[in-house]
Amino acid sequence: MSATSGILFAGVALLLVASVSAQLNQTFYDTSCPGGVQAVANVVTAAVKADKRNAAGLLRLHFHDCFVRGCDASVLLATVPGDPQAEKDAPPNLSLQGFGIIDQAKAALEKQCPGVFSCADILALAARDAVVFIGGPSWNVSLGRRDGSVSLASEALNNLPGTFFTYQQLISNFAKKGLSEADMVVLSGAHTIGLTHCSSITPRLYNSSGGPDPTLNSTFVAAETAACPNDGSSASKTIPIDFTTGQTFDVNYFKNILSHSAIFKSDDALISTSSGRSKVRTLAGSKQIFFSAFGGAMQKMSIAGVLTGTQGKIRTQCSKA
Repeated sequence: MSATSGILFAGVALLLVASVSAQLNQTFYDTSCPGGVQAVANVVTAAVKADKRNAAGLLRLHFHDCFVRGCDASVLLATVPGDPQAEKDAPPNLSLQGFGIIDQAKAALEKQCPGVFSCADILALAARDAVVFIGGPSWNVSLGRRDGSVSLASEALNNLPGTFFTYQQLISNFAKKGLSEADMVVLSGAHTIGLTHCSSITPRLYNSSGGPDPTLNSTFVAAETAACPNDGSSASKTIPIDFTTGQTFDVNYFKNILSHSAIFKSDDALISTSSGRSKVRTLAGSKQIFFSAFGGAMQKMSIAGVLTGTQGKIRTQCSKA
């Protein structure tokens, strides 16, 4: 596929972003908090420079926020004693990382321009800045989100896609957030960075007959069985989701899927249909196309269900409503 085709792949996303209300724009804080956007970038850059794994943590934190109640920073709220559990305490969110980085950025902003900069906007900027720092694509982040006050673990369970989802389940799940089939496939490429626990892959390495899932690549099986032995000692050990290039933002995640070297069943699902296989092959074949499409899809995702204007509030502490 040509570079022009890559632009078309993300074209719908860019058109949708262009139609966002004027209340959400890139210059939102230019007057009320000049230098605020750079302050977030400074904190994020320092954190990712200190530990490259923080990039995946911040990207995943933004994703998990936007898929529950929209991008309103509800994932940051702590459970209040006596109230129902908050999103961050739902099983799919127990491994989320990056909360401290967001708190650090918020503290810096509260000193600079108190009560002005939302936690939701910090999350959106942090995801972009972290990805850019490790050599991934950039995208425009429109600002002006406001923070929500409700956070329920039950809603996280009902809205976050599962690592066992089929292709159609993934399409349906993303569609609820205004994201297309193409957006779903390209955003799955976030798995090019990040870690998961051995417990995510051991059921596929050691099935009921003691052997690996026959659909898995033998080279991949050898690497993963060495990293995650079936002796109960490695359940909490972490391994790269992309077993070839680890924390590098590249197209190898899609190449891994095509070679049957993916950890999650939901990754395998991307090539379970002709439509999915075609999209995965296109993205695997061109870093330019992947980066362009990923940036466009992130712009779409980051405006899902946002609160603006007089909706919501500006939280002074991201963990407290």
